[in-house]
Amino acid sequence: MKVVICGAGQVGFHIARYLSGEDNDVTVVDQSPELIGKINDQLDVQAFVGHASHPDVLERAGAADANMLIAVTFADEVNMIACQVAHSLFNVPTKIARIRQQSYLNPIWSNLFARDQLPIDVIISPEIEVARAIARRIRAPGAFDMIRMGDDKVRVIGVRCTDTCPVIHTPLRQLTSLFPDLNITVMAIFRDETMLIPSSNDQMLPGDEVYFIAETGHVPRAMTVFGHDEKEARRILVIGGGNIGTTLAGELEASSDGYSAKIVEMDKAQARKVAEALPTTVVIQGDALDHEILEEAGIRNTEAVVAVTDDDETNILCSLLCKRYGVDRAITLVNKNSYGPLITTLGIDVVVSPREITASTILQHVRRGRIRQVHSLRDGFAELIEAEAMETSSLVGEQLKDAKLPSGVIVGAIIRGEEVIIPRPDTVVRAKDRVVLLAAAQAVKKMEKMFAVRLEYF
Repeated sequence: MKVVICGAGQVGFHIARYLSGEDNDVTVVDQSPELIGKINDQLDVQAFVGHASHPDVLERAGAADANMLIAVTFADEVNMIACQVAHSLFNVPTKIARIRQQSYLNPIWSNLFARDQLPIDVIISPEIEVARAIARRIRAPGAFDMIRMGDDKVRVIGVRCTDTCPVIHTPLRQLTSLFPDLNITVMAIFRDETMLIPSSNDQMLPGDEVYFIAETGHVPRAMTVFGHDEKEARRILVIGGGNIGTTLAGELEASSDGYSAKIVEMDKAQARKVAEALPTTVVIQGDALDHEILEEAGIRNTEAVVAVTDDDETNILCSLLCKRYGVDRAITLVNKNSYGPLITTLGIDVVVSPREITASTILQHVRRGRIRQVHSLRDGFAELIEAEAMETSSLVGEQLKDAKLPSGVIVGAIIRGEEVIIPRPDTVVRAKDRVVLLAAAQAVKKMEKMFAVRLEYF
């Protein structure tokens, strides 16, 4: 597949790395010589300096025979015009654009992106996607990640194993006999920055970060088995009143679950703007690193803090300061992946990566075959995928123990109509089943082929 990526920032770099690693023909365009230099030094792609929406630049990038254009520059208008040029002059089949300005996304202007207006096939709003991801984590106390799959019939939960976790040092094959009502699949174990696709003989150890999948109604029981009985936070303090913080607070306040959100925003004009947009939310203008501001925000009665300013260091420091005040849970937005190994050791509970969330949304539309959902895990170590099994799939009609699953792939759940099946070795996949699986990075292309619609199907 030939892909043109407009924008060499964090998301553009991330997507280019993914796609080039799977032998796609990738070209990256950006106005920054520094960013283009970084891509040329580190990735096996074509990259050059140019204005992403100019026709001659897109022609040089190969738009005339591209299958897809992904526009993720820092300017919404450049992204939109790049899609328009790609459609009108080069007839690019699929056009994806990142759009940050919420005014463009107001439903009353939705006709703007119609095919005969600004023909964008997929619009990505990082702020909305990140706010939703944070809201999911707030609703999953004790977990550092929570992903709904299969129309929320199943959930993939990420938890840390502590010394008091009841199931550490227990071979996974014994979980069923020890907890007969525990219907889960352990899909991945991260240990010392290394990912393990577990076998039935593997054990979980203290300090491991584990992803498991369970039927939605069984999640509370599963969390208890992993030693997590934390209560869901209702009193939330949001640090940062940008698009993410405003969207998150608005969603929490609009829910019927009894949340109470307050926002601390440094910029006076932005604080006023947020207060006008959210009239029922308390907005405090000031520095969240100021003890008096935190006291005014009621930090001692706060159950969770969400730090989502545009500065990683501020987010980390605010989270740690709030934890010292006794806040139970800190959810912290971090853009720089270099901080990853350090943050959890400091006591921060949940780290949110906008780059990873945005990339996951884009990959959902890049993947071939009947792919319904894609979530990137750990900066590309693996992908969590929900796919529909077609009649021509090599997986259909075989017991899983006999199916030739690529190395690095584990099937976590099968959704058959309204039924959720946690698979066993003798489970048989049927046509039209929705299969939730985890694939290590090197196995994704092989997995994709298993769910592709072949010509003989027609």
